Amino acid sequence: MELPAIQLPEFDPGWVWLVGAGPGDPALLTLAALHALQSADMVVYDALVDPRILALAKQSSEQVYAGKRGGRPSPKQPDISARLVKLARAGHRVLRLKGGDPFVFGRGGEEALALVDAGIPFRVVPGITAATGGLAYAGIPVTHRDVNTAVTFITGHNVTGDVPDNLDWPALARGAPVLVFYMALKHLDEITARLIDGGRDADEPAAIVTAATTGEQRVIETTLSAAPDRAHEVSPPALFVVGEVVRLRAGLDWLGALSGKVLDANPLDLHTSRDAG
Repeated sequence: MELPAIQLPEFDPGWVWLVGAGPGDPALLTLAALHALQSADMVVYDALVDPRILALAKQSSEQVYAGKRGGRPSPKQPDISARLVKLARAGHRVLRLKGGDPFVFGRGGEEALALVDAGIPFRVVPGITAATGGLAYAGIPVTHRDVNTAVTFITGHNVTGDVPDNLDWPALARGAPVLVFYMALKHLDEITARLIDGGRDADEPAAIVTAATTGEQRVIETTLSAAPDRAHEVSPPALFVVGEVVRLRAGLDWLGALSGKVLDANPLDLHTSRDAG
């Protein structure tokens, strides 16, 4: 079966494309992201971009690392933005490649505004964000009609690296049936304590998903109160999800089924194990 021709936008010299690389698995790239990789002269990429994705770039392109990882020497954001401007002004097709989606905890907005200030034309190519893609690979839907009609995405640390202090934690604890935290592993003890103090059930199902969508993916099913005691078993990057949707993994762990796991068609009717790895 032949696919119909798709008209993809031209990647012109002097432009910067802010592109989401998805949560890890190269198969989750969009067609526009692949087109950008095969067109760009310069690829400025983040720490969480899978090497297999970088291998898809045009052979003659130059790849520039601009990743930021907590606790390690990292490029400063203003320097990254300045480099994008400089490369574009030199007439390059500049691909700014970011894990997940550039506009979901990806600082793409900051970089885009710097481009606007410098008069550099840009395009944004959304990517599959970790919260949806990573949890889907874990067999945990962020929404399910029988469980929740809302979901909240939260960053686990602010610009200084601390737990966000500008959140109404009691309102957050009571108001959202499903919470998904990005980059929360370092402060998981404080985050869970704030949620429980705010009225969240300490025994509510929770899960930690690390290295989502990659061959190293691991899922720890636990409870809100017990999660900090399990955090040492994994390393960042990790997602932390709280809510009854975690129970659905007993029936929706499609990756586990590929390895022989028997799925439960009625996972919400049973108290499934919370300590599966």
